[in-house]
Amino acid sequence: MAGRCRDNPATAAIMEASGLFYIARMDKPWTGKCFDLNQQAWILKGRTLVIAPLNNSVTPVVITVISCKNPGSVEEDRGVPIYLGIENPEMCLYCEDVGGQPELQLKDQKILDLYNRPEPMEPFLFYHSQTGRTSTFESVAFPDWFIASSEKGQPIFLTSNLGKMYSTAFRIDLTQPRGGSLVL
Repeated sequence: MAGRCRDNPATAAIMEASGLFYIARMDKPWTGKCFDLNQQAWILKGRTLVIAPLNNSVTPVVITVISCKNPGSVEEDRGVPIYLGIENPEMCLYCEDVGGQPELQLKDQKILDLYNRPEPMEPFLFYHSQTGRTSTFESVAFPDWFIASSEKGQPIFLTSNLGKMYSTAFRIDLTQPRGGSLVL
């Protein structure tokens, strides 16, 4: 069921629990902010996403989120396949093999270009799973590797140790875009 909740990652769990199916068309991504469970925000430092304690001097980066319109062969039972990016500068998170190890990076890429592709762009896709108000983001290109955070000032990265050594659960506060439509 989660695989059918394509265009609203913020309410995928609600839709899933209620058994509703929906189809949506997106002209703009959802936008918002992301925090780990230690109240550390995602911020941009150069061309790297790092984690910093939330306070008055920290400005969280505005993230962009949009689902995969054409998931193709992407597994449906792992979560909602989404693209994750940042708003300014417009970049997207993607996973790449660097020296035999999956690595999380930012790439100059427009999130709507990914959304409008006829096939899924797996290095840019993440399975979004939500439990209550917390979310995990698993790499589609590297199954069982999750976006994680550790200590303040350190980059966001990928780990295969779900919730063990590093924080892999995040709170994501999203705002619905104008121009999207929802059909129940």
